[in-house]
Amino acid sequence: MVVSIRKILLLLVVLLGIVAFFAFGLNRYFSLAFLKESQASFATLRETQPLQLALGFFLVYVAVTALSLPGATIVTLAGGAIFGLGWGLLIVSFASSIGATMAFLTARFLLREPVQSRFGQRLADMDKGIEKDGAFYLFTLRLIPVVPFFVINLLMGLTKMKAWTFYWVSQLGMLAGTAVYVNAGTQLGQLDSLQGILSPGLLGSFVLLGLFPLIARKIVEAVQKRKVYAKWASVRPAKFDRNLIVIGAGAGGLVSAYIAAAVKARVTLIEAHKMGGDCLNYGCVPSKALIKSARLAHQMRHGTNYGLNDATPTFSFKAVMQRIHDVIKAIEPHDSVERYTGLGVEVLQGHAKLVNPWTVEVALNGGGTQTLTARSIVIATGARPFVPPLPGLDAVGCVTSDTLWDAFAKLDEVPKRLVVLGGGPIGCELAQSFARLGSQVTQVEMAPRLMIREDEEVSALARASLEADGVAVLTGHKALRCEVVDGEKTLVVEHAGAEKRMAFDQLLCAVGRVARLTGYGLEDLGIPTNKTVETNQYLQTLYPNIYAAGDVAGPYQFTHVAAHQAWYAAVNALFGDFKKFKADYSVIPWATFIDPEVARVGLNEQEAKEKNIAYEVTKYGIDDLDRAIADSEARGFVKVLTVPGKDTILGVTLVGTHAGDLLAEYVMAMKHGLGLNKILGTIHTYPTLAEANKYAAGEWKRAHQPERLLAWLKKFHDWKRG
Repeated sequence: MVVSIRKILLLLVVLLGIVAFFAFGLNRYFSLAFLKESQASFATLRETQPLQLALGFFLVYVAVTALSLPGATIVTLAGGAIFGLGWGLLIVSFASSIGATMAFLTARFLLREPVQSRFGQRLADMDKGIEKDGAFYLFTLRLIPVVPFFVINLLMGLTKMKAWTFYWVSQLGMLAGTAVYVNAGTQLGQLDSLQGILSPGLLGSFVLLGLFPLIARKIVEAVQKRKVYAKWASVRPAKFDRNLIVIGAGAGGLVSAYIAAAVKARVTLIEAHKMGGDCLNYGCVPSKALIKSARLAHQMRHGTNYGLNDATPTFSFKAVMQRIHDVIKAIEPHDSVERYTGLGVEVLQGHAKLVNPWTVEVALNGGGTQTLTARSIVIATGARPFVPPLPGLDAVGCVTSDTLWDAFAKLDEVPKRLVVLGGGPIGCELAQSFARLGSQVTQVEMAPRLMIREDEEVSALARASLEADGVAVLTGHKALRCEVVDGEKTLVVEHAGAEKRMAFDQLLCAVGRVARLTGYGLEDLGIPTNKTVETNQYLQTLYPNIYAAGDVAGPYQFTHVAAHQAWYAAVNALFGDFKKFKADYSVIPWATFIDPEVARVGLNEQEAKEKNIAYEVTKYGIDDLDRAIADSEARGFVKVLTVPGKDTILGVTLVGTHAGDLLAEYVMAMKHGLGLNKILGTIHTYPTLAEANKYAAGEWKRAHQPERLLAWLKKFHDWKRG
């Protein structure tokens, strides 16, 4: 109760101060015009009452800064105009830091608790960063005024930064900028006529004001680089063999190398295993080939859906697996050594290891080693399936989404009893596919539902679809261990406090993927890793010339995101001395290729609720779509989240046939700021599945009809009929 009263009193004091400032027109005193008009008066006071003037000025500055009132810039200029550079800098420097600290403490006292209750997770993430590099981060913001100082004061008050740290860092960080402004003020104070505006001194001061942020940024970058590279200074090459070295030939590495070659840079791409990486050889391509075969088998079994007879598909499982490998081979030329060599990329096949920030040693697959140097390096080593440390797993063996393609290609028939460990996108896709090909599939997921990142209704629909294909879905089941009992492989799980056993012929682990971080020299260079390589917004690692892209960098493990990041990594690596680009994750689409497909971009409902983002929901059922009915695919929905009262799209979830393809229209709309009205006004070919997007926009429009206007229009039409 005491704390609440104190907060109320402090809030009243702050509000009264701000109201008084505007109510009494005090803002008129914070202008260049007033400063010039009062120049003679201030000069007299400085001569007759210097201490009183300095103290009064000091207190005014503290009050303006503490209350975050407009006019701090003018008061800083006034400090130079009245007191000159030396005394002006001394007074303003301490007044600004003390006032900023008061604003900092006020924000902490009044705002931290309510902000914590609403945005707890975001604040926790901020606190982690502040705890690690808070002082340097604040110093950088003070030195380079990317945001107004009063905003920095308030935001830092919401963190756990110590008040003393905030004060001394602010004192040092604002000193250089304050000196520039105070110096400009000294020139203003010397103006005697309009001609003085063009004086070299004044013009030079304002040039400094404009150039200071750029100069300060370069100074900060130089200090950071010097600190980071200090231990490697003696081994830095005088000349470089290449402009760019790319480690890893998956999606991220291939695109990075392609871009470098396209702009005529000398680039070397290093791959230890197969060109094309996981997507071509183990992930996207083979899994979609499997899904297609399984879907056709499913359609044959359900021929009556299309007016045909149901038929049991007869097939050779070896032939199915061979088709998958044939598909990989058909696409391989797109990612081949020959193609990239033809594009101007030097391709080396071997294992790469960083020796220092500019040098890579390659253990060539054909024997021997080769040492290369480059100005910049892109790490694109991808990720691998995570195999859980289950007791007994080695005894029974398992396959992953990487190894199953070769392992199952040796089988004469589809695995009779298959246990799929994991209920995420990969687990669901593979579980459904093998069930459709005839396996008795049991899917085990520790979470309470499948596809936990999606809305509950999506998870429910996915479960229903898998169960309709014969998958035994066990959610809320935790895998404990594997055993071999009487020569039979068994998985032991726990559910509701009781153990269950299930026999299997093959165990497929699909519980997630982890970045490939070891064996590349990252630990020797001290590059921080925490599940992924830590990078900044430009995809730079600890060393500004070393970048990371794709699954190894996160935060998304999608092929299309890896290619997206590769553009930023390559361009920043090659041209970052002139201009750097922040990686943009504002519109990231993804899809799970079960049947029906699940595709999403932006927020879904559960994320919007977690983040306390206000939204409206518009939903259109695909069971009402003409083309879907004609194709006997009338299931699923389009769900669009929008800003309340507006057609601005926050996110879209699509469930249905070809949902991944239909999502593209919403991805483009969100990327370019187009709302549902634009989609509604776009002609969509009839009859197509894409009309679902237009009809969803129509549902939004009907829910936001101008009822009052329509009532008047009804009266108008009634009048027209006489």
